[in-house]
Amino acid sequence: MGKIVAVCTSPRKGMRKKNVGEGTLIVNHGFEGDAHVGNWHRQVSLLAMESIEKMRQMGLNVGPGDFAENLTTEGIDLVSLPVGTKLKIGDSALGEVTQIGKECHTRCAIYYQAGDCVMPKEGIFIKVLQGGKVKVGDNIEVLPE
Repeated sequence: MGKIVAVCTSPRKGMRKKNVGEGTLIVNHGFEGDAHVGNWHRQVSLLAMESIEKMRQMGLNVGPGDFAENLTTEGIDLVSLPVGTKLKIGDSALGEVTQIGKECHTRCAIYYQAGDCVMPKEGIFIKVLQGGKVKVGDNIEVLPE
């Protein structure tokens, strides 16, 4: 069992996301109002606070949303979750892991500052199976197979 430490959205792709505190997950779509919504396999992105801490240890002043993730989590080893894993998010939302990591086609500002970035290796993506409200402080739970 983990916690949601940030719920982040952005109006355009290719930019850092802002922690808006809460949002609504929509089935087969993603976060209402986020630039990355759509009926595809990367509807919502997640990154662990533990991964962000690695970048802070490299001297970067970064926080939730700076890696363009929608949900910043704490207490779950996201990269160890196999594709197909179901996650209960908040009281009613349900997601399914569809991808671990991603190819970084264009080097972001963080990559140029640190020479590395955690999102391509440690970020995960889910599709929304069941919608619902999600807010900072909500539980996120790995469901048994």
